[in-house]
Amino acid sequence: MEPYIPFTDEQKHQANAVDLEDYLLRRGEKLLPSGRDKRLASDHSVTIRGSEWFDHDTQQGGHAIDFVRTHDGCSFQEAVAKLLGGEQGQTFRSASERNAEPQKLFALPLPHHNMRRVYAYLMKQRHIDRDIITHFARAGTLYEDAEYHNAVFVGTDEHGVPRHAQKRSTNSCGRAIKLNVEGSEARYSFHHLGDDGDLYVFEAPIDLLSYLALYPEDWQRHSYVACCGTSYEPVRWMLTQMETPQMVSLCLDHDRAGERGSERMAEQIASEFGIPTRRLISEQKDWNEDLCAMQEHPKQGMEMKMR
Repeated sequence: MEPYIPFTDEQKHQANAVDLEDYLLRRGEKLLPSGRDKRLASDHSVTIRGSEWFDHDTQQGGHAIDFVRTHDGCSFQEAVAKLLGGEQGQTFRSASERNAEPQKLFALPLPHHNMRRVYAYLMKQRHIDRDIITHFARAGTLYEDAEYHNAVFVGTDEHGVPRHAQKRSTNSCGRAIKLNVEGSEARYSFHHLGDDGDLYVFEAPIDLLSYLALYPEDWQRHSYVACCGTSYEPVRWMLTQMETPQMVSLCLDHDRAGERGSERMAEQIASEFGIPTRRLISEQKDWNEDLCAMQEHPKQGMEMKMR
């Protein structure tokens, strides 16, 4: 039995206010940028900001003590001791110190004078139709940045003002870089708003474009959103923008995270909007893998799974 430590209220408050980024980095954890938040490399469903955390799969969250209890699998007493530095004698900074730092305002990367590398990458490596790429390029929601020649997928608010952007590297070798521009607001991720009642939900912008290439008939009439993960916020916002939403097709990846995310979204949509949902599943891990497989082996064809 662990010894009981009579922490004071002030000590508990101090522990709960520890900056989780500082805590995790000092423990050797890798964090990924995700707009104003940071995402755990070991579990992409978990985001942190200051002393707060949220698991987008389980819809649970809280402050530092609960995070350490959940993340490290320890008791309340052990969690407080770790956050106060009892484990290694360290002092972690508080979230208020980070909050005192000026927050960067959202700003789109400067555009390149053409989109040759983005067109080449999306058409040759990802097999997406030129007309689909051109549609979003003309809408101003897809372009090539000047510094690194990334593909930039832009999300706008109800007034057409850019509020979100995800950068995707176009290099053919090395590890692909995919990150949200700092200051991005999650609910305004890359999307297309149609005029009928159907909404199609994806994890990544390239999967959204791939689905349009696979099923192009009357695509502009439907609505589509890429959540840049499995966050429900972009789905909620899209449903509030649609005049008469009638059906949501959940097209998340064909893996455990996509399955869990789809189940969670279906429950939230039913509870908040009372709209039916269906799960559309790619043959491969995601829709771009389906598109590439079809282009490379056209005689095999693809069959969409529906649940």
